[in-house]
Amino acid sequence: MSFLDDLEELESAEDFLQYFELPYDPSIVHVNRLHILQRFHDYLDQGKAQLPYDEDALHAIHKQLLARAYQDFVGSDAQTEKVFKVFKMAEPQTVFISLGDIKA
Repeated sequence: MSFLDDLEELESAEDFLQYFELPYDPSIVHVNRLHILQRFHDYLDQGKAQLPYDEDALHAIHKQLLARAYQDFVGSDAQTEKVFKVFKMAEPQTVFISLGDIKA
């Protein structure tokens, strides 16, 4: 099986961290698993044009980027990191709707 085939089999953040033999705190992963995986994907997407074809080098880069994504949430939280669009949205706005607009 190739490295990319191995990746296809991984499902959870814990699976990825264990596959790459990265130490992690389960309590951090439990709260931020989707954020960590999305950040990992974002990091990979940013550098996809420079990814090597060599599987050993590709494995090393994936491991480094996953470690970086995990570390982003060790000293921070999802709201601060703003990985998903919902966290990037502005605060709700108060809008005035006149009674005439409602009846129309």
